[in-house]
Amino acid sequence: MNLTDKLAILADAAKYDASCASSGANRRDSAKTGGIGSTEGMGICHSYTPDGRCVSLLKILLTNFCVFDCAYCVNRVSSNVRRARFTPEEVVTLTLDFYKRNYIEGLFLSSGIIRNGDYTMEQLVEVARSLREDHRFAGYIHLKTIPDAAPELLAAAGRYADRLSINIELPTEAGMSALAPEKTHAGIHGAMGELKWRIDEDKDARRVKRQAVTVRRAKAPRFAPAGQSTQMIVGADGADDRSILDTSNRMYGTYRMRRVYFSAFSPIPDASKTLPLQSPPLLREHRLYQADWLLRFYGFDVDEIAPGAGEGGAADGRAGMLDLDVDPKLAWALRNPARFPVDINRAPRELLLRVPGLGARNVERIIAARPHGALRLDDLARLRVPLKKILPFVIAPGHHPRQRLDDPARLRAELAPQPRQASLF
Repeated sequence: MNLTDKLAILADAAKYDASCASSGANRRDSAKTGGIGSTEGMGICHSYTPDGRCVSLLKILLTNFCVFDCAYCVNRVSSNVRRARFTPEEVVTLTLDFYKRNYIEGLFLSSGIIRNGDYTMEQLVEVARSLREDHRFAGYIHLKTIPDAAPELLAAAGRYADRLSINIELPTEAGMSALAPEKTHAGIHGAMGELKWRIDEDKDARRVKRQAVTVRRAKAPRFAPAGQSTQMIVGADGADDRSILDTSNRMYGTYRMRRVYFSAFSPIPDASKTLPLQSPPLLREHRLYQADWLLRFYGFDVDEIAPGAGEGGAADGRAGMLDLDVDPKLAWALRNPARFPVDINRAPRELLLRVPGLGARNVERIIAARPHGALRLDDLARLRVPLKKILPFVIAPGHHPRQRLDDPARLRAELAPQPRQASLF
């Protein structure tokens, strides 16, 4: 099989992994080292960094062979798909050739399990090592790590890659046992803990070096400077949104994940009878990302975003599920009308962040503007605040929502997006 055919198969097989991001990488440029690559340039862009830069990544599998038989995976051992496999040298050649043509600025490399975890991890590490050491490649590298690989292989991966990731796969142990019996949450968590320990150890060692007065020496490579991430499949098992967010929240708290990605289950050929016939609505995946943002940056708890039975669940009565008609912050506000309205000129930052329509950036602008005088609706409009959404929940000079909060159902009908007829073509 020629290289072009392999690329077509293994690039397509990699599309199911959503955790293809480059946020958090060090700024690095090879212009002064005589090598190749940078994490700062611009090209054909698909991923976004926190400062708004777009980067493109060559996203491929080393191989779509796999000895595991996970029911939800198109590359499982029992799947009837066309197989291919790159050698490490071929991946290195592709990465360098694509970079020189300005098609990409980094590599996202994953793989099915060949023989066993250690053998597969050795192949992945060899790609990263060759790029860094043999070709002095300074671009971005994201490696998927194998949970049951030896600790020394995980350590080697972190020396060469900017980011490492291990997929949690499914949010509950019950779902994992039913759909991926060859994997366990215990093994995955153990590997995540190993990476966290090494990342923390590296940070502590560098902090000590900065504080000490030493002779200037060449910098040692950092261990996975962009941290680690993970991904969960949504809708393949019976886990509700509350379970998914509970697992996500633990990932951030226990392992300091940089991101938890959600991937809506997509029906696959020759699927197991244990899998649903249809994928969940993509809007569910979108609501989970919105809820994830509220947990990370807005001070919400899982109990507030996805209340359980008896706590006021989704509008259709499904406890533990997010409301698909309105975003999670608006859904929370409609369940808690007694918390509103808030005074836009006096409320603390924590309360302003809970106002539907006010993002973290809007809140910072409001707080920065308040010392210069009382903010009115015209001032909020100049600060690019979405007035229609926030008006029922705030007080400002010349504005009071009156009784709108007394009827949450009517207010919900006003603010929820209107249903649209799906196109037939």
